[in-house]
Amino acid sequence: MNQQEFNGLNALVENSLQLHDDHVHVTDEPKLRTHIRKLARAAALETGKTAALARWLIRQTAGSLGIHPASIHDLYMARGRGEVPANFTVPAMNLRILTFDAASAIFRNTLKINAGAFIFEIARSEISYSSQRPSEYSASILAAAIAEGYRGPVFIQGDHFQISANRYKANAETEVQGVKDLTAEAIAAGFFNIDVDTSTLVDLDQPTVPEQQALNSRLSAEMTAYIRSLEPGSITVSVGGEIGEVGGRNSNEAELRAYTEGYNTMLANLAPGKPGLSKISIQTGTSHGGVVLADGSIAEVSVDFATMLSLSRIARLEYGMAGAVQHGASTLPQDAFGKFVEHEACEVHLATNFQNIFFDLAPKTLLNEMYAFLDQNHANEKKEGMTAEQFYYKTRKNAIGVFKAHQWDLPAEDLAKITQAWDSQFAMLFERLNIKDTKPHVRHVLVAPVAPDLKAYLAAAGVTGDSNTSDLSD
Repeated sequence: MNQQEFNGLNALVENSLQLHDDHVHVTDEPKLRTHIRKLARAAALETGKTAALARWLIRQTAGSLGIHPASIHDLYMARGRGEVPANFTVPAMNLRILTFDAASAIFRNTLKINAGAFIFEIARSEISYSSQRPSEYSASILAAAIAEGYRGPVFIQGDHFQISANRYKANAETEVQGVKDLTAEAIAAGFFNIDVDTSTLVDLDQPTVPEQQALNSRLSAEMTAYIRSLEPGSITVSVGGEIGEVGGRNSNEAELRAYTEGYNTMLANLAPGKPGLSKISIQTGTSHGGVVLADGSIAEVSVDFATMLSLSRIARLEYGMAGAVQHGASTLPQDAFGKFVEHEACEVHLATNFQNIFFDLAPKTLLNEMYAFLDQNHANEKKEGMTAEQFYYKTRKNAIGVFKAHQWDLPAEDLAKITQAWDSQFAMLFERLNIKDTKPHVRHVLVAPVAPDLKAYLAAAGVTGDSNTSDLSD
């Protein structure tokens, strides 16, 4: 970054930074915190080199303040050894809309309760339809940490870095390489937590459970070995596996054992001595986004908490992982979240209700534009018998990326309504998931500053992403 390029971006934060030999120094933190949203906006909405430089500058600035992307691997391994209690469930939050503002609400609420165990994540599908490449996503998160005065490790995760079963069948090598390319891009952007999801390739037509899970185990191990080859410095990326697609049938002990043992055997051959999984995702009866009824409301779901407790204990006590992970939970009733703690879920993934809050409170003029876009471009997704409420609920995520600039530039009063609702939602979730005073547990985490590679940021600025992720999980 030359001085002229730096000066242009520094002006956005009222010249509160200095640059010397690609090292950034903060000269006025209060001023920086007040104006960092402008730099985050440039990182999100500018294109090409300008966007890349803004994202790189945010990460460098965060690092200079002691805010570093980190891996939760060591904390999870400590939980597997019994050194960290299984009395809290880590929220992993997918932020699709107004990521900077939503993350700011998260940091505000975690700072109030001395929480340290929480994750920001985005799935392969969400990266596509929300138009947020990994470097943009991490820049929004780190900028929010700066804005709220947070210090310490920040856990950013690639959620559902998933193989498309249809594309794998058509061209396995190309599909696997696509996930590898995304993984490399994400790690370069500070995603030191990756959920490998090859559960789409579980073949229930095979006669035995180990045979059903064989391809899932093998590809998960291959992806883990690839991740280990990319790890920067002393970082051990936290890798999660998955034994069944969310929305499918509930998982069972035989599947967990078959997948894990097949995976461990394969990884030992591919990457001898390298760490394996830190957690495992299972299916207990939920679905991504919930099941929407004709009037637009969400159907009640019966979660199999007994399965969660049983499989989480097996994963932790017998295989040394932190435990089992719950997907598709954000639209559950409030009283369900405490039950994840009671049944020893190590992590729960939350997304859709944060999106719902935005669509409930966004200005009607913007919503009308977004819905008109859906009518024009996604009418083929309206199935026979589907009401308008069901159609918009199911498809509205596809308008998020298209209208990203409109979201960033909402009137202050509309943005305040949304962020206040997010504040209330996060406060409730963090209380029920019992992450208060989990900051001390983060002592297990290795905080190893990793200097961002400007060349990687510039290269990533030209990445366009997947053309179709409609068959991938959120």
